[in-house]
Amino acid sequence: MKKKDKIFIAGHKGMVGSAIFRLLDKRGYRNIIIRSRDQLDLLNQNDVQNFFNHIKPKFVFVAAAKVGGVYANNTYRAQFLYENLVIQNNIIHSAYMSNTEKLLFLGSACIYPKEIEQPIIEEYLLSNSLEPTNEPYAIAKIAGIKLCENYFNQYGKNFISIMPNNLFGTNDNFDLKTSHVLPALLRKFHEAKLNNSDFVEIWGTGKPMREFLYVDDLADASVFLMKNLNAQDLHKMRISHINVGSGFEISIRDLALLIKGIVKYKGKMKFNKNFPDGMQRKLLDTTRIKNLGWVPKTNLEDGIKSVYNWYCKKN
Repeated sequence: MKKKDKIFIAGHKGMVGSAIFRLLDKRGYRNIIIRSRDQLDLLNQNDVQNFFNHIKPKFVFVAAAKVGGVYANNTYRAQFLYENLVIQNNIIHSAYMSNTEKLLFLGSACIYPKEIEQPIIEEYLLSNSLEPTNEPYAIAKIAGIKLCENYFNQYGKNFISIMPNNLFGTNDNFDLKTSHVLPALLRKFHEAKLNNSDFVEIWGTGKPMREFLYVDDLADASVFLMKNLNAQDLHKMRISHINVGSGFEISIRDLALLIKGIVKYKGKMKFNKNFPDGMQRKLLDTTRIKNLGWVPKTNLEDGIKSVYNWYCKKN
């Protein structure tokens, strides 16, 4: 991937896409193609095909998706399945039709079964039942992985998939109904401090363990893998994708305590057990990407401090 190559980032305004854009721009890539939703509707097959036929990007990062936390996934189940299927199908097929040289599809660790050995290796995909609360989103992402895998198997296309764990960072979603747990907790503790609230309500029991990856580290991994991993490599390893994670897990309770300290909130925490926990544990085995030479650079506390500083400036 050379500095002058045409690189299309689908979803450049989202947390992941914007991080990839910032990194490529910082490294001197000057032919980055971006389109807002008003300029290109990724749900419209004809629009996407016409865009690819006209622009003919050489490299594509698929960071566009409908995303959300447990509440959003469990509430908007049909939308999460339909929209993610359509978006990724349109992009991947159009990339094939316009002879894109290489494509990187970003998935999610929720693709793995609910009951599975930890840490999770890539081979565990489709080995058991999915977590019910985010099953539609997971099914869509699995379809995207298999689409990339089989565009290589049938057509020899260099389309690869990577699976990050729970992400957080600049441009995250802080809506309390649709966000993931970390930004939701940041906002809750921040507003509780401003309002001198006696307590902060936290959904679930606080017991589940989660692995978090700073989005700028994922961007670094994405560019690294675009340069250093090919579909042929995945085929030789007999896997359809590669895991990307921090290798560190923390309980939701301890995460809340960490955020509480960073925000400097003095009140109490109350756990609402009427809300679902989701998977009890979800730690990725990242042996393969480490063997390729990539490791994350940002620890959890430093990452949260950075995001909180950005959030305070924005709000």
